[in-house]
Amino acid sequence: MKKVLGMGNALVDILSKIESDAVLNDLSLKKGSMQLIDNDFLHFLQEKITANNSVLATGGSASNTISGLAKLGVSTGFFGKIGTDSIGNFFKEDATKQGVQVHLLTSDKKSGCCISLVSPDGERTMGTYLGAACELNIDDLTLSLFENYSILHIEGYLVFNQPLIEKAVSLAKQVGLKISIDLASFNVVEENLAFLKNLVVKYVDVVFANEEEAQSFTGKDAVEAVERIAEMCDVAVVKVGKGGSYIKSVADGQLHHVPATVSNVLDTTGAGDLYASGFLFGFTSGYSLDLCGKIGSIVAGNVVEVMGAKMEESRWLAIKNEIGKLAGTHVLQ
Repeated sequence: MKKVLGMGNALVDILSKIESDAVLNDLSLKKGSMQLIDNDFLHFLQEKITANNSVLATGGSASNTISGLAKLGVSTGFFGKIGTDSIGNFFKEDATKQGVQVHLLTSDKKSGCCISLVSPDGERTMGTYLGAACELNIDDLTLSLFENYSILHIEGYLVFNQPLIEKAVSLAKQVGLKISIDLASFNVVEENLAFLKNLVVKYVDVVFANEEEAQSFTGKDAVEAVERIAEMCDVAVVKVGKGGSYIKSVADGQLHHVPATVSNVLDTTGAGDLYASGFLFGFTSGYSLDLCGKIGSIVAGNVVEVMGAKMEESRWLAIKNEIGKLAGTHVLQ
């Protein structure tokens, strides 16, 4: 089976439920968005969080996807930067525990974290303090990092360091890797549209986007958007929440619609990231695009039923059993 390397912001998620969306208005945070915050605003948010109502977990979009892939039995690695502090140690230890081979550099700056405020309907609004995570730079990248991997998965949030992304995908292509990208957030897409379009056309093989991101990227609704994106890369995936997902490949020639898994939604944190885990598991296994989407839907449908992007072993076993039945194989190990 192919090996997948993730590159992204090494963050620790601090998830907290809020009583109503009025809290977001008071904090001047747009529901469903991701906003970069400074150290002062980080402390302000932490003061607003009820400690006994919070969950700590390794996070970052690419990190979540890679962790999910590892749980499905794919050989994975993750490249990022952390601080020499308790948050950084937590990230390293937890990622290793998940089965990920870590390629982590360290910085004197404190480790990055993401305050994720979960609304009563499960939608999450994020304030991200990048800290050490954003200190990755082009000099940290070497060709040897990408050797022995088959796919590089990157998160759109890295677009704040455009030279880093450009060098990473260029080196990855030099050693024959396929590139997948998750567009990350609609406001990130809007602010970096020209760069992202150029990146996709020149380097990217698989694009993941939700409905809002796809609309920001193409100016079209989900169905038209997936058609447009598929003209720029090999495989386009647009997720539409309860409406499932649309998948298109020009080579395949078909538009696939995959229904969403029926779930009791508690928290949507990690839903898109874990959809990508399931899809890329199928992709690395050589499955049809339709089956890749179904697997993505299964994994995403499960993670929204828990707080945060990490699931217990019993749930992963059930997921792997369900995938095994779909794929016509025995239980995945």
